[in-house]
Amino acid sequence: MDDIPPQSPVRRPGVSLAEATKVWARVAALSFGGPAGQIAVMHRILVEEKRWIGERRFLHALNYCMLLPGPEAQQLAIYIGWLMNRTAGGLVAGLLFVAPGFVAIMALSLLYAAYGSVGPVSAMFFGLKAAVLVIVFEAVVRVGRRALKNRVMVTLAALAFIGIFVFGAPFPLIILGAGLIGYLGGRAGVAAFDVADGHAANVPDAYSDAASILGEETPDHAKPNLRWSLTVSIILLVLWLAPVVALGVTLGWANTFTQIAVFFSKMAVVTFGGAYAVLAYVAQEAVRTFGWLRPGEMLDGLGMAETTPGPLIIVTQFVGFMGALRGATGLPPLLAGALGGILTTWVTFTPCFLWIFLGAPFVEALRGARAINAALSAITAAVVGVILNLAVWFALHVLFREVRPAAAAGLALETPVLSSLNVASLVLTLAAAVAVFRFKVGVICVLLACAAASVLYHLAIATASGV
Repeated sequence: MDDIPPQSPVRRPGVSLAEATKVWARVAALSFGGPAGQIAVMHRILVEEKRWIGERRFLHALNYCMLLPGPEAQQLAIYIGWLMNRTAGGLVAGLLFVAPGFVAIMALSLLYAAYGSVGPVSAMFFGLKAAVLVIVFEAVVRVGRRALKNRVMVTLAALAFIGIFVFGAPFPLIILGAGLIGYLGGRAGVAAFDVADGHAANVPDAYSDAASILGEETPDHAKPNLRWSLTVSIILLVLWLAPVVALGVTLGWANTFTQIAVFFSKMAVVTFGGAYAVLAYVAQEAVRTFGWLRPGEMLDGLGMAETTPGPLIIVTQFVGFMGALRGATGLPPLLAGALGGILTTWVTFTPCFLWIFLGAPFVEALRGARAINAALSAITAAVVGVILNLAVWFALHVLFREVRPAAAAGLALETPVLSSLNVASLVLTLAAAVAVFRFKVGVICVLLACAAASVLYHLAIATASGV
């Protein structure tokens, strides 16, 4: 099955759910490096190696997933799993894609809560902060090259940055505003909004749909079926929102667990633009509004997510863990943290199955929709400004020990106290920047190298001072 000749008949034996489960487990284990790396892994295994689907169908599914809130890589896995093995295939693909990261982040969160202040562990996360800061700046450059094709898109990015960094504009409002501008521009035929998707552009048609196991035809189960879509959607809505309502009714809407459930449920609806854009929103609310964790701890969580498989947005599990650890009462702190992490993961990823099972059968209606593609282009441009805000915000809290809020009323920006510059962090950050931008060193290598260098530096300091 792995070596289907190009001229094989269109009708071929399908892929069994048992075989698909093994493949999805392999995809999940190799899914490091954020959405770009995860999508590349899926393309290599599913299109090039296994020949499950063709190039064009893969890109069409990806383009649809990019229109949705939530982690596009996991949603792509659900979509392809559903195409190959119906509802069960989508569930298996989506759950396995998240499982390794969930287990890893839970273990690291427990370690962090128990031993995070211990010398070597603290030093390791000190080094990870510097590496993560550079990785976020690299994401600004990468997304910017793809999205900022003209002055209109650059202007949208600049306005998004100013709105969120200077005035503290809510992330959902920025995304909805950019989408509306793009949609109206597309409807009006403004050429500046007709930007080709970076994932789909300039990709050779090396593997045709006709040569794949799935073939060119749409499977019967993948054709529009309103009754099926509504039934599955109602079930998923209940699974998603019933725990939220139950917590609110039993514990009260001001309870920490209820706040976690409500906040991350809301986040699941507005998380357009990928994990880095979402993190700006999470940092804005979890750090400033709820006080669940400190800025440096947000970076620690991102470092965990970068070094483990699965969606990068799994970092929200760490945020929920820390929020419940500190805010829940009546439970042992570590148990409360674990429950908070589980709750966060549930309300963050359950909606992903809803978006796919509800909309995928009707996805053909979106093909060639100019206004929708224009809205996506505008959102992507605004996301560049949002990610830049995240990078600058991280830089202030990584490179300086003290940061002050703006003196002027109505402004949200922060300014550093220059005398509090952390020289060791600056040197480590510059070294990571050279490795990433000059020598193109991979994410995992940079993270591990910075963590190791930081541990060695702090051990040397401790030895020299006789501690």
